[in-house]
Amino acid sequence: MTASSPQLLVDRFGVDDDQVGEREPDYNVTPRAIVPVVRERLPSRREGVEVDRTDTTRVLSPLRWGLVPSWADGPAIGDRTINARAETVATTNSYKSAFRKRRCIVPADAFYEWLKIDNGTKKPTRQPWVVRRRDGEPLAFAGLWEIWRDEAIEDRDDPDAWLRTFTIITTRANDLLARVHDRMPVVLDDANWDTWLDPAFDDVAALQGMLTTAPVEWFETYEVSPRVNSPQHNDFGLLDRLPA
Repeated sequence: MTASSPQLLVDRFGVDDDQVGEREPDYNVTPRAIVPVVRERLPSRREGVEVDRTDTTRVLSPLRWGLVPSWADGPAIGDRTINARAETVATTNSYKSAFRKRRCIVPADAFYEWLKIDNGTKKPTRQPWVVRRRDGEPLAFAGLWEIWRDEAIEDRDDPDAWLRTFTIITTRANDLLARVHDRMPVVLDDANWDTWLDPAFDDVAALQGMLTTAPVEWFETYEVSPRVNSPQHNDFGLLDRLPA
């Protein structure tokens, strides 16, 4: 869920270039949605000139959820790559290149998880819970981003020829969330943001050391309405706490 204004995200994450501008809050983000993502942009490539990987600009970019590797035949693979497991992200073909060169932060005001409840039938009830920071600050999910070119469009200068996408890295849930789900997004500590975003930093062991389970005390969680189960519902009321 990304409800914070782009300006708030610019201030919170030290962004130099806001490419998102005005947008409506999204209280029910689904795969293929366009989401504001924080990344470091390298200078444009020029023929015969080597790119300085330390000369970057921090940008807030609109990227599509569901990572499409540069080698993919088409965007459909993105439906299967909305999440990457921290335990294997450095070695999985779809993610290993981006893990070394194209990391990002995915801001979120909250996220939903679903608890399966046995109701005596073959199809358990799925009760949604919302998870957010106790201090009200946006969460900083560890993510990866990629750029894919549609070879069917011959004009490389056509914006439609390029698709930028992202995935969110997940890890083992902490004790608070484990009662609902066994996995959770990696929420980066503020102290790791600069290193995580740095495309010149490629110490795999150090990067994997950042993919830890966030402390219980950062979060609050509670039950919310099953309305969130339908993408047709997208309003602030999705965050309302269910009566006890």
